Amino acid sequence: MSDTRRIRSAGGATAGRADMAFFWAGRVVATLGVIVTAWAALSTGSMLVHGHPAYLVLLVLTFAVSLTVALRSWLTRTVRHRGRTGIRGVLVALSLGVIALAWWLVPSSAVEPALSAMDSDTSVTVTETADQIVLQPTGAVSEVGVFFQPGARVDARAYAAVLRPLAAAGHVVVIPKQPFGIAFLSTGAFGSARAAHPPVERWVVGGHSLGGTVAAMDAQSFAGAPTDPVVGLLFFASYPANDLSALGAGVLSISGTNDGLATPDKISASKASLPADARYLVIEGGVHAFFGDYGPQSGDGEQSISQDAARAEISAASVDFVNAFDH
Repeated sequence: MSDTRRIRSAGGATAGRADMAFFWAGRVVATLGVIVTAWAALSTGSMLVHGHPAYLVLLVLTFAVSLTVALRSWLTRTVRHRGRTGIRGVLVALSLGVIALAWWLVPSSAVEPALSAMDSDTSVTVTETADQIVLQPTGAVSEVGVFFQPGARVDARAYAAVLRPLAAAGHVVVIPKQPFGIAFLSTGAFGSARAAHPPVERWVVGGHSLGGTVAAMDAQSFAGAPTDPVVGLLFFASYPANDLSALGAGVLSISGTNDGLATPDKISASKASLPADARYLVIEGGVHAFFGDYGPQSGDGEQSISQDAARAEISAASVDFVNAFDH
């Protein structure tokens, strides 16, 4: 006899259609939650430890609730009439939304050479905490530091190789770990970091993709600050959301000709929102994913240059740009 025939209401009558529908919806959604969160954890891999803890907490809570509901629903053979169909419908929809969010938030994890660049040596000390990565020069430290926001759902470690030359040149480099990998959830990180890294007295803020957009907001807020001001803005395949044409800070925009996300047309259109003296470097054959080391990215263009060559250009231009503020 099928489950549908055997499952009855607490009073012995065949469960109503609505009760039966929500009973099965709960089973299916809870089971889906267990499967999706387990897959997300496996796909995230070491980022569960090296990423911001917010995503780990989301996965653990979603898995625990889903497993509890799934076990209870699959072991029960009695459907109770609970009424409040609208509320149950909202709960099912919210549950599906949380599960979809857990799936969508799976990050792009760092790959080589970024992982090797996370190791300290005689020129750069790398410190990693739950909410940031700091590349600290072991020798003389410049008064100009760099605060760099990662792209959306990208491992903060993925930028270690491309930004490490800045630390080797004497600049403290701070890379925040964003909650859920979303830069807009890390808008207060730079404000907290400004006074936390002496002897840095001036800052260049930058970011990749969405991270660059948030960095532009920080530049607009702190360019005129009396202490620890922003003196430079560095875009990696990015552009501002607001008009920064009057920004009192230097700007360097680095982009790729084959970028399928921050396309050349978008970069060109953004020039009207930047100061007239903003500088632009275009990496011939470069793509969106070349600004970090995290593997291919969906929607990106086709490369016609090696990533090692592109990374070398990006790093060299970034060092030259930041070094200029030492004088």
